[in-house]
Amino acid sequence: MDEPIRRRVFEPFFTAKEPGVGMGLGLLVAYMIITQNYKGLIEVASTPGKGTCFTIRLPLTSQLGKMDRGRD
Repeated sequence: MDEPIRRRVFEPFFTAKEPGVGMGLGLLVAYMIITQNYKGLIEVASTPGKGTCFTIRLPLTSQLGKMDRGRD
């Protein structure tokens, strides 16, 4: 995917598909679950004509527990 599309892939209702195909919510939902529910990170790297790679990083359970306890 090219750079303008890569920058927008996590925006609500954004899709590079034909009109009427898809709602543009799939990557947004994934982003919200990973970043808000699991305190993780999702990154996208793409080279046009070669491919796209999504990298998901999640904290270890023990680290997540420490973060949750810190909110009390």
